[in-house]
Amino acid sequence: MVIPARAGSSRLPRKPLRLIAGRTLLHRTIAMARAAIAGIADAELVVATDDSEIADHANAVGCAAAMTESAIATGSGRALAAALQRPESPRFIVNLQGDSPFQPQGALRAVIAALHSGAEVATPVIALDWSALDALRDHKLRSPFSGTTCARAPDGRALWFSKTIIPAIRDEQALRATQPLSPVWRHVGLYGYTLDALTRFEAASPTALEQLEGLEQLRLLELGIPVTTVAIDPPIFDSSGIDTEADIQRVEALIATHGDPTPT
Repeated sequence: MVIPARAGSSRLPRKPLRLIAGRTLLHRTIAMARAAIAGIADAELVVATDDSEIADHANAVGCAAAMTESAIATGSGRALAAALQRPESPRFIVNLQGDSPFQPQGALRAVIAALHSGAEVATPVIALDWSALDALRDHKLRSPFSGTTCARAPDGRALWFSKTIIPAIRDEQALRATQPLSPVWRHVGLYGYTLDALTRFEAASPTALEQLEGLEQLRLLELGIPVTTVAIDPPIFDSSGIDTEADIQRVEALIATHGDPTPT
């Protein structure tokens, strides 16, 4: 399992080292990942970074770190580079985004199970009820590029991902009156790949739509590589990534209300 953690971020500089309620973003992500893979045979955890200070911080909290080239453009590419530094090439590579420290319980194991069941790429999604959809809409008024939604087929195959809220909902009031869940799925920042799928992804140039949305998983869809989504239960904590100062304030407020979910 690889946690990409690059230093550069236009919206939140040196993001992995930013404090959230007294612990760094990276430390929280490492602690969550370590707890999630406990008991999984042959699972390894490594931080992939382009910054010596971030690598030193990972080591200081007990996690291995791999130095990768700054020119690598995506977290998935950085995960592949780190995985290929291991003594043996792994069968599967799980890319846990370094800015998503509050993953729902079971998300990692669900992704690994999907890979073992034959998925080339697997990623979790959460069905939003109407109040959660309202909260996402309100959040996007302040941070429009924080949080990703997914349109998916009934069999779980991803059709598209977007930083906008998809799908648009015609006759929404009628739907609200008849069903508890909205048709919107929120994407969780966790990916599992076969080594072949991730190698094909990294060998291809970024696509136009990927660059417009700022979502690397769109390259997979444009390349014709199927992405399997696995539905997971919603957590108490909002599962979107930490992209802005507003996101830090939001999760600190959640910690104050619900307690700190990060393992010690």
